[in-house]
Amino acid sequence: MASLPNYLLQNRKRLAFSQEEVAFLLGATGESKGCKVSRDENRTREPGLKDVLAYELIYGKTARELFAGVYEEVEQDLAQRAKILTYRKTQNSSPQRQEVLINLVSQIIT
Repeated sequence: MASLPNYLLQNRKRLAFSQEEVAFLLGATGESKGCKVSRDENRTREPGLKDVLAYELIYGKTARELFAGVYEEVEQDLAQRAKILTYRKTQNSSPQRQEVLINLVSQIIT
């Protein structure tokens, strides 16, 4: 089953917060501060690290849980790049480096 890009809306509804209330907790200011949360929920804006950490604290869920679909995208992209790096011939190709890359790929794939 594919994940949603994020679970911000579901968690906000679970706690019965308005977008404006969450925006206030995030430190947003101005009349349209709820728009920031709306853009995060609809994935038209990618929240910064401070906002992601604040969402963790507000909703009591990890970033990995809140942004499950995004996490899966990053995981797949990283696995592909790690595979490519594993097969590259470089002058610094130590056994330790290869072991780290192989472990990284196997961790992500399983």
